[in-house]
Amino acid sequence: MEDDAPVIYGLEFQARALTPQTAETDAIRFLVGTQSLKYDNQIHVIDFDDENNIINKNVLLHQVGEIWHISASPSDKGVLATCYNKTADSKVVTCAAVWRMPLELEPGGQDSPEDAASPAHALELLCHLEPAARGSTACVAWEPAGDGKRVISLADNHILLWDLQESSSQAMLASSASLEGKGQLKFTTGRWSPHHNCSQVATANDTAIRGWDTRTMSQIYCIESAHGQLVRDLDFNPNKQYYLASCGDDCKVKFWDTRNVAEPVKTLEEHSHWVWNVRYNHSHDQLVLTGSSDSRVILSNMVSISSEPFGHLVDDDDLSDQEERRLEEKSQEPPQDSVIATYEEHEDSVYAVDWSSADPWLFASLSYDGRLVINRVPRALKYHILL
Repeated sequence: MEDDAPVIYGLEFQARALTPQTAETDAIRFLVGTQSLKYDNQIHVIDFDDENNIINKNVLLHQVGEIWHISASPSDKGVLATCYNKTADSKVVTCAAVWRMPLELEPGGQDSPEDAASPAHALELLCHLEPAARGSTACVAWEPAGDGKRVISLADNHILLWDLQESSSQAMLASSASLEGKGQLKFTTGRWSPHHNCSQVATANDTAIRGWDTRTMSQIYCIESAHGQLVRDLDFNPNKQYYLASCGDDCKVKFWDTRNVAEPVKTLEEHSHWVWNVRYNHSHDQLVLTGSSDSRVILSNMVSISSEPFGHLVDDDDLSDQEERRLEEKSQEPPQDSVIATYEEHEDSVYAVDWSSADPWLFASLSYDGRLVINRVPRALKYHILL
């Protein structure tokens, strides 16, 4: 099989929630949450065997409701959080909870994936992240470099910082802040920055992006009209502390320097419909993934605004004269941003894309019809970046 060929896995239900198992850095593992109104919802634990190009799966039952968002603990492989719909007093509200996977699904205790008759496992509820009368939860974000004890949830116009105690079985509300303004303000998404000692969070509401300091829960920057329409997703550059990417319903992906938010540093307009997701590669931040309801996934090379705009820095002593001349010629050419590849394996809106936490060259995308596609960065580009 050709090495760059995609691997496709089909869920029997519709789905829009995807996350890598963040704490797992050896096995390539993704978690996918389903959206079914008729049947019990599920979380599919997808293991990708890189050598043989095959997918193994385990299914966990998530009986409380359809899953709108899923995120994995950065420190404990067995712990995850979901945002799910439930009906209360004839109103639909989106709740959030922290769960533990059964022990037999943790590495080493895995069931045989070939046994189709093996029953689905149940998730163990650790705690709810349900503030009294605070509305529907849009997403849950874990502190990136933390011990899995601090999470932020966004509920309507409230940003809530939780301390998880007693092995995550109890959630204490540590602090909170609210969006003030006219009309019904609602957060749509949020992202915790891995920089500044994890003291900053970015949130989106309507067309605005705001930065918050988690120590004081005060606003530190605001990009009022970041997009022409609703902002769908945000991501921080893992290597450049002030750089933030955003995407939205105006079909655009924008890159911001949060020290000067008057104008975006760069704008991409490659998609023809709403852009639901933007993700920086964790190791090579010039690689940026986007997924859209034009049913395409686009991998872009944003080298000009990356942490290595001129490639790897090389020690001059290690170079021959010829190599030195070639490097000088190369450094005089401005780096060119480009679309590396457009992936068209999906036939429905792509609601989620994400990089593997174990392999920096591998990523997954999920469309609403339940199709999960695993792809790799083209080999030629991989070697170009590495060599």
